[in-house]
Amino acid sequence: MSSERILQVATWSTVVLALSAGAAVAFPDTLAVPYAAVGLVYFVVGFVAYGWSYAVAVGRSRSDEMSVAGIYVLAGSAPTAVKGRLLGAVAAQSVIAVAAAAAQPFTAVAFGVLAPLLALGLTGLWGARYGTFPARDDPRGRRPAP
Repeated sequence: MSSERILQVATWSTVVLALSAGAAVAFPDTLAVPYAAVGLVYFVVGFVAYGWSYAVAVGRSRSDEMSVAGIYVLAGSAPTAVKGRLLGAVAAQSVIAVAAAAAQPFTAVAFGVLAPLLALGLTGLWGARYGTFPARDDPRGRRPAP
């Protein structure tokens, strides 16, 4: 998946989540279950993206000094614009999901809180694939002895 494609999926998934959450809160009797399905699909796809990011990071860590903060929070590994879009999607999806669940507690709308894993998984995937990290001193992936 290209860098731009990851950014597009993060942005559009946030828009879809906002629209579906708004509809589920407005019409809970008819749209709570479809919104819950959106939350579950986002969770599953995010889980896959998270696993994929981990596998990419493990492979890349043999030649680069990877960090969890650099991969999943993009600390020092991404341009400001990319960091803003991806972490903005994580924040927006979290706020949308929690607000919808708070508006319709104890209903299927509460399943929406699972959705932000998609944005987090996409952030990790971008960080693992396209983040900039320093090269390891030892290309075999070993740290020098102290």
